[in-house]
Amino acid sequence: MKKWRYCAPCLLGLEGLAAQELRQMGADGVEAQNGRVLFTGDEGALARASLRLRCAERVLVLLGEFEARSFEELFQGVRALPWEDLLPVDAEFPVTGSCLNSQLHSVPDCQSIVKKAIVERLGGRYHVSWFQETGPLYRVRFRILKDKVSVMVDASGAGLHKRGYRPASTQAPIKETLAAALAMLARVRPDGHFIDPFCGSGTLLIEAALLAKNMAPGLHRRFIAESWAGSDKSVWQQERQAAKALERPEEGFWAEGFDIDPGAVALTLENARRAGVAGCIRAQVRDIADFESASQYGCVVCNPPYGERLLDAQAARELCRVMGRVFERRRGWSYGVITPEEDFESLFGRRADKRRKLYNGMIKCQFYQYFK
Repeated sequence: MKKWRYCAPCLLGLEGLAAQELRQMGADGVEAQNGRVLFTGDEGALARASLRLRCAERVLVLLGEFEARSFEELFQGVRALPWEDLLPVDAEFPVTGSCLNSQLHSVPDCQSIVKKAIVERLGGRYHVSWFQETGPLYRVRFRILKDKVSVMVDASGAGLHKRGYRPASTQAPIKETLAAALAMLARVRPDGHFIDPFCGSGTLLIEAALLAKNMAPGLHRRFIAESWAGSDKSVWQQERQAAKALERPEEGFWAEGFDIDPGAVALTLENARRAGVAGCIRAQVRDIADFESASQYGCVVCNPPYGERLLDAQAARELCRVMGRVFERRRGWSYGVITPEEDFESLFGRRADKRRKLYNGMIKCQFYQYFK
């Protein structure tokens, strides 16, 4: 079975987690770079990564990389790649891409050059002069960063954050991939007690439950690579069965969500049902000022509303103070808060035991963790 080099883009700050996931899956040649992780493998590795990756945005086949400072260099570099090894003669292959800090900065011009180079390469291999593009879809993506060109084909289709359990959400929801990363950073346990006091549509609770139960986030969806010419459906079926066999449904994990909006609570419970984790998630209406728990242990992770998302700046700052009062130092308890508030530690009332720079969409944030 042919091996390919793959690229798994991710939010900035999550490269190490995505690389760790891939190594745990047995991927070869794992290499973390800014905003992405590279790895090598066959179709089984592609299927495994697509099904199980929690904090990567998608998986792409990396056809090749080269330097290009002119349209001619771009054309020749793309034409030299082995397109015929992946694309059949009837392939549909639209081209999109991005250019940043490079001498080639016109995306439309680069799209045209890349398309033309692929057509010329395939025309010479298949001995045709015109491509109908009526067959399976191969979305070609290029990235030109500081004159280095990466040429890829999207194997995911919809982004990996599209788990399928959240057809509707509350305003400004956290992305599923980021929620999964926060649960990983908080070291959610299979027998743990997880709490989100600003649960919204329940994304953090659900991702924590999927992690605790080792349920593959992509198990109940399809990927564009499955429709490609030569794709081995038995490989994908085997990987789905292997992922299902790794689940641990009865480990004692349970999660609680709170929100001041009854609609959000109802949505949390509905999304948990869609995700197959309703049995371990509870939710109810409660204000953060009334936060309390009689449990001997707990792991709190939250994405509170803040000025750039939902609240005005002053109200958001007051929330930080309230959290500082109700998130008491307790043996067996930990707290994690993601926020862009630069004065969070001062408002909260104590320095974090650990902090990590992350991006919530385009908003630069810090994930503050308290566990001592």
